[in-house]
Amino acid sequence: MKESAEAPPERDLYALLHLSPEASDEEIRRAYRQWAQIYHPDKYQDLQMKDIATENFQRIRDAYGILSDEYKRQIYDIYGMEGLNSGLELGPKLNRPEEIKEELERLRRRKEEEKAFAYSRPAGSIFAHLSVPQYLDGGGILRGMAMSSEVQSHLSKNNTIAIGGNLAVTGNSGTGGATALLRHQLSSVSSIEFMATAGLRAVVGLQTTRHLSRHSTATTGFTVSLKDGSVNLSNAWTRQLSETSVGNFGTSSIGASAHYTRHFSKKSHGRLAGRIGSTAMELEIGGGRRISEFSTVRILYSIGIQGISWKFELHRAGQKLIIPIMLFTELNARIAAGAFLIPSSLYFLIKNFVAKPYYLRRERTKELERMEKSSVQVREARQAAEKAQKLLQNVSNRKRNKQLENGGLVITRAVYGNRKAIKRVGEDRETEDEMASQVLDVTLPLNFLVSDSGQLKLHEGIKKSGIMGFCDPCPGEPKQLLVEYTFGGQNFKVVVDDYEELLIPPQEAHRI
Repeated sequence: MKESAEAPPERDLYALLHLSPEASDEEIRRAYRQWAQIYHPDKYQDLQMKDIATENFQRIRDAYGILSDEYKRQIYDIYGMEGLNSGLELGPKLNRPEEIKEELERLRRRKEEEKAFAYSRPAGSIFAHLSVPQYLDGGGILRGMAMSSEVQSHLSKNNTIAIGGNLAVTGNSGTGGATALLRHQLSSVSSIEFMATAGLRAVVGLQTTRHLSRHSTATTGFTVSLKDGSVNLSNAWTRQLSETSVGNFGTSSIGASAHYTRHFSKKSHGRLAGRIGSTAMELEIGGGRRISEFSTVRILYSIGIQGISWKFELHRAGQKLIIPIMLFTELNARIAAGAFLIPSSLYFLIKNFVAKPYYLRRERTKELERMEKSSVQVREARQAAEKAQKLLQNVSNRKRNKQLENGGLVITRAVYGNRKAIKRVGEDRETEDEMASQVLDVTLPLNFLVSDSGQLKLHEGIKKSGIMGFCDPCPGEPKQLLVEYTFGGQNFKVVVDDYEELLIPPQEAHRI
């Protein structure tokens, strides 16, 4: 079981100084002075100890610098270190937390808008139409080819410009042109587009689009040919009939389409689609698979009034490569069944005996690399925690001996780490080597945190791995803290979750 994605806000700096998120300015200053007395480099003559102290004193000073600054603390409480490192800065002096939060939200939205406005989204496609019947009749395999490219850029919040070009060749004829389009968002439901095309067919035009309702859209426009002055009017209405079906009606065509997509996993999906209208009647079935973060391949089989064909698609970000292959121009039941079953069988054979074993090997390799990288990070974090504990040792032992003399609170054993390993430790069962490596002995830092009055409190909502002398021995896994202690000559034991509050002296439920 992994930790919840909805973890509490970042509180590592509070854990480092052993503070509540509601700590006052005076409590922050007092905690800083306490930790500075332990980790100030000038207290140590030994060079190794001085280096350890210097490293940890810098962490303490950085934490104090943020939490003691009203505005930095507000940013940290809302956005964590990411907010501080991203350059969110407050201008005017704001007093109320609500004002500060509102200003931070405004600045974040502005940065996101600036990033979006400065971002130009390129899109392009290559369409290569192959024809087997044409090739068998003695012609070439390539029936036609088309290419198009477009770049969109935000000029402002409501204005977008798109510049593109296209080239198409079919047989011995071809066409091409360049297009510029300016889109202005009139309101949340309507927009207007100004378009100009130069090339073999030079036109200028205007088009408006309006959302009539949540599920229907109407478009109307006109174009004027610069060659002969002819005017072409267009009207279209589209309605979302259901989640997977769409109907459309226009001055030149009428039709409806529907599709159903089934996701078999995060990477693969199947698709069934149909189109019927005045210019098309087609049934399409196939599927696709995501092969990388930005790339998806898809294979589709279609049968319709134009014949039987296969279509191969590669989508990468805004780029598309589409290769339809016309297999037969006539409809025949046996040919249609064979054209579907033979390639489908071949696909599943390749998938199960070639592609799947390859991807499994690749995933295992990646997992081993991730584990190795994680083990290195955990090893370094564990070493840093042990070094931090080393400087706490003298004060921790002195506090422990004082509590022993007075019959107060003494931590006899404390371990933090993997929930399963903690359970085995709590049941006094030996842990396997791998499981034992996912826990950390934190007896010493907890004895240090015991107050002079014999109390120990770990605050709610703060991840315990951020406490000085702690670390995260098993990143991504749910963690617990097991504490065994004595108080007044009696033995007690308690287990708490990572973000749960711990408060002792004892409650009756802790008694062994």
